[in-house]
Amino acid sequence: MREICVPIPFTDDEQVAEVEVKFAYRKISVQYRLESFVWDVSEDPDFDPEDGITEDLMKIYKLKKLIAEYDPSWELIQIFTPAENSKYIQVLFRKK
Repeated sequence: MREICVPIPFTDDEQVAEVEVKFAYRKISVQYRLESFVWDVSEDPDFDPEDGITEDLMKIYKLKKLIAEYDPSWELIQIFTPAENSKYIQVLFRKK
């Protein structure tokens, strides 16, 4: 088995959760960070509520920029699907 899945309670969208995993039989330490980014673009001056495609593209562009500017010592592992009408999107990183 190469990976395990561990449920982590994550209740506050603005909270950053860091998880460290240690294997007793080996000296390996892996760090994960689950972080929420603002997914809402309604206050962006270029936002047009009549154009759903523009809203989706703006969200994707905004997330892409946040990930590109994120601390380079962390690598992107997973982008979680946000709930309907969510103002935040969760992203999982692993320490390089």
